[in-house]
Amino acid sequence: MSENKTHINDFTKGNITSQLFRFALPLFLSNLLQVVYNMVDMLVVGNVLGKAGLSAVAVGGDVTNFLTFIAMGFSSAGQVLIARYIGAGERHKIGRFVGTMGGFLVVCAAVLSTVGLTLQSRILDVMNTPPQALEGAVAYSTVCMAGLIFIYGYNAVSAILRGMGDSKHPFIFISIAAVLNLVLDIVFVAFLHMGPGGAALATVIGQAVSFIACAVFLGKNRRSFELNITFREFIHWDGSMLGALVRLGVPMAIKSASIQVSKLFVNSWINSYGVAVSAFAGIANKVASIANLISNAMNTAGSTMAGQNIAAAKFSRVNSILKTLAAITLTVATVMSLVIVLFNQQIFGLFTTSNDADVLAIADGYVPIAVLLFFGSALRAVANALINGSGDYKMNFVTAILDGFIMRIGLAVLFGLVLDMKHYGFWLGDALAGFTPFFIGVVFYVTGRWKKFARVKPAEEEV
Repeated sequence: MSENKTHINDFTKGNITSQLFRFALPLFLSNLLQVVYNMVDMLVVGNVLGKAGLSAVAVGGDVTNFLTFIAMGFSSAGQVLIARYIGAGERHKIGRFVGTMGGFLVVCAAVLSTVGLTLQSRILDVMNTPPQALEGAVAYSTVCMAGLIFIYGYNAVSAILRGMGDSKHPFIFISIAAVLNLVLDIVFVAFLHMGPGGAALATVIGQAVSFIACAVFLGKNRRSFELNITFREFIHWDGSMLGALVRLGVPMAIKSASIQVSKLFVNSWINSYGVAVSAFAGIANKVASIANLISNAMNTAGSTMAGQNIAAAKFSRVNSILKTLAAITLTVATVMSLVIVLFNQQIFGLFTTSNDADVLAIADGYVPIAVLLFFGSALRAVANALINGSGDYKMNFVTAILDGFIMRIGLAVLFGLVLDMKHYGFWLGDALAGFTPFFIGVVFYVTGRWKKFARVKPAEEEV
């Protein structure tokens, strides 16, 4: 296929700053819409059903998010591997790889959905779900677990497009889902009085429409994406490609799962402090997701760009990518910190009714923790772009264990229980643990280990 007809973006040449902005902007908007997508549930449920409904959506959402760890991990791994195929000039392998990854994730979704529904009551019990919120949490998590395949499907298809440098179309399809979710949330919860289960149904329908639209687009334009693939590839998996996906995907999935496990651990203790604290935890989680908006967009864009350039042994471009990422994410973290410090009551007040003053009273003590979250997310994006882009599964595994389990749970226990800071201590420990990938990334960069993952011979001037 001639070069001028391809939709694949080659990031091994051209202006890094403009490429990063063009690639990351749709990713940022997609992340923003996903935050809005989730916040709509909280806003509608919180204002219609009060703090019990708010707590139900928060707990049910935590359980559902935990079950997405394989989708997040393996989709991110797939994105990096596709980028590395492009950087190494091996585009002919992408179609076979996509079939292998897609078939594998369908099986994973079916298995986890079954396991989640089977163990649901035990999970909610471990989460210390407040009695007032238990029925709503069951309804919310049941619907989301049943629709897990759509979450997995959308993550996989979006990762394929992002790996080939296309972030615009995933944004378009998530926009459709966000608008649909907003409309259905109001209809199901406010008018049909379906409670938290209605909010979950609105979310699942939005995800299903987004996944189907994205998959149809990719199928119709497979030639322009140089995607030579048939249905056979989804059933007959390539053993070597599956091995590469598993080697990189397992540490990334563990990283995602470990963070979710630690959050479940932290939130289970937080929920034990009562329904007001549990309700605020749901709001705090949304603030934390805002901290990840720029971070995740830059991490995703940086991983693809760094992945292509590391594979192509263009190390000076990798350095420039990391410097640009740091400048952008730290600037945004500073601005967001000023906003949360100056307008915290107005921001947190959006999620509560006038009768829930006890929920809003918790906000003042949370503000410094939110600032830490913002800067931790900013630095984490730079480190993860390098670690993920390199394809180093061992370093991903080390990051997963330290970040997800040892630091997050360890610091939460230290501040929350040992130092008796209660729910604020658990939040503080989680925020401080967010800096772990940055320190690992600094060591990874300084040692030069990431340069060993070039797939072509380095040019003289790049060594």
